[in-house]
Amino acid sequence: MQLPPAPPLLRLLGLDFTSAPTRRKPITLAQGHRVGGLLRLDGVEALPTLDAFSASLQRPGPWLGVFDLPFGLPRELVQALGWPLEWLPLMRHYATLSRAEIRATFAAFCASRPAGAKFAHRRCDGPAGSSPSMKWVNPPVAYMLHAGVPRLIDAGVTLAPLHAGDPGRVALEGYPGLLARELIGARSYKSDERARQTPERLIARKDIVEALEQGRTRLGLRLKLRHAQRDDLVADASGDRLDAVLCLVQAAWASTQPGHGMPPRLDSLEGWIVSAPWSATAAA
Repeated sequence: MQLPPAPPLLRLLGLDFTSAPTRRKPITLAQGHRVGGLLRLDGVEALPTLDAFSASLQRPGPWLGVFDLPFGLPRELVQALGWPLEWLPLMRHYATLSRAEIRATFAAFCASRPAGAKFAHRRCDGPAGSSPSMKWVNPPVAYMLHAGVPRLIDAGVTLAPLHAGDPGRVALEGYPGLLARELIGARSYKSDERARQTPERLIARKDIVEALEQGRTRLGLRLKLRHAQRDDLVADASGDRLDAVLCLVQAAWASTQPGHGMPPRLDSLEGWIVSAPWSATAAA
């Protein structure tokens, strides 16, 4: 696969997000650049507060970033709740709610539905294997959307393809688990719980890093690391640094694709997870 040259000075970002960052569990930002089919990791940065995250979004472009947080809610859910059916008014409304209100509203929605179909899903959830964006626990992605998307909007960033902002600062929704599963299947590679930070998960992280360096993904890119960077990614048992780098690889792929690799037709309310397989059935 012959990849086009990267645009001059395009900085690539991959971000592993948490809705309640701390110094112990920060938002993690990986930065790099692409030269042909080679992606070089320039560094990994910890953002210990949401304000630090907001400040990072103001860094001048051009940059293209993939962010591990949902950019949209399921249309089925939005329609059932009578919320705005346009993306920006919907996000503005969502930002006015407290987390307690979000939890109560979504829990009541789930309670009215049959077992096995409690949550509403976006069309991208199946192809990406991602959690529904209305889920408020394990993982609390509904809170991640609530904490992250309003800050992206307020920073004037373009959220492709849902919202036009600064064309030199472009954010895409990503999901590191999508790429990780391609490389190691269903094996677990991370945990925040010390008791679950096992040798098997360490080996899984090594296998992911090795596969990325060798370019064994359908995205057609090889990751270039220094020895210290490789050791750092493998040693982080939480997987946050590796997840940020997986998002960085998705950003590098998106930089090679027309329209950042978004499918030809998608739901303008729900959005799409970059590099998730698209089919006509997903758009139906």
